[in-house]
Amino acid sequence: MEIPKPSEADKDFFRSVLPDDPAVEVKPMFGNLGAFVHGNMFAGLFGPAVGVRLDDAGRTELEGIEGSGPFGPAERPMGG
Repeated sequence: MEIPKPSEADKDFFRSVLPDDPAVEVKPMFGNLGAFVHGNMFAGLFGPAVGVRLDDAGRTELEGIEGSGPFGPAERPMGG
C-alpha cells in the first residue's frame, strides 16, 4: 500500500479548518497529519483528503454531500 503525501498547501488547509483550541494537538502520522484532543484522533489528512470522525447523524448528513466518502487507505478506511 502506497501512502499519498500531502503538499504543504494541503497541510496548511488542514490546519486552517481545525478548531482554534489549545486542546487540539496536530501530530505527524505516516507522512500525513492527525488532529487529536486528549489523545483521541478526530480528524486526519491523507494526501489531499481531509477526514473527520462524526456521530451517526453527522456522518449521514456528510454522506449526502457529493465528493464525500471513506477516509484513508481503501484497504483499511477509518471508522466513524
